[in-house]
Amino acid sequence: MKPALIFDMDGVIVDNTAYQARAFQLLFRDLGLRTNARQLLKRLNGMPATDILQSVFRHPVPAKQLKEYAAQREFLYRTLYWAKRREMPGLSDFLRAARAAGHPVGLGTGSGGPTLGYILDHLHLRPLFDVVVGEDDVARGKPHPDTYTAVAHKLGVPPAECIVFEDAVLGEQAAYRAGMRCVAVASTLRPADFQAPLLVIRDFTALTPGHLLAHLAAQPVAPRPRPR
Repeated sequence: MKPALIFDMDGVIVDNTAYQARAFQLLFRDLGLRTNARQLLKRLNGMPATDILQSVFRHPVPAKQLKEYAAQREFLYRTLYWAKRREMPGLSDFLRAARAAGHPVGLGTGSGGPTLGYILDHLHLRPLFDVVVGEDDVARGKPHPDTYTAVAHKLGVPPAECIVFEDAVLGEQAAYRAGMRCVAVASTLRPADFQAPLLVIRDFTALTPGHLLAHLAAQPVAPRPRPR
């Protein structure tokens, strides 16, 4: 069997991180917080929104309140991104080519069901994935490996035979903790911000399954994650 390909959603199959950051910034303004959302997401992008929000407060915030803040941020994000939803250039062609070449294809994201529908179903992408794992399917989000190990389990592929596509540092670390290799999608971060990706792409327009396998041969085992 060919290696399985596992995709993050935000910043990977859609280029939406700027809109996510803007939504956080508007929420911070309403809450009287001076945190720079873009800088915050460079460090913490990929974590559940409630965990990101807790990090900006100097005092504990009840889980119920964090969920309300996260819902407010989600509403702002959807409003900002509503008319801008587009798949990453070349994505559908690459997914179809990968499936035709025999690669199992999955998606693993920290987003929940309604947000998955907001992207996948609006863009008619869901049929291109064999498996979709979201926030509601795992106990722990990134940087824990649970999301990606759950996708591998549902695909029936050993983690060592999986390649993750990630745009976030914490997502890359989750892939390595799962024992997988990673392709960095530099939609927001610089190539130098990633630890040890197989390769770095900006989008999927120049990527082919054969090109990917050539890089895989040069990295026979997954890198060790950085110490926490």
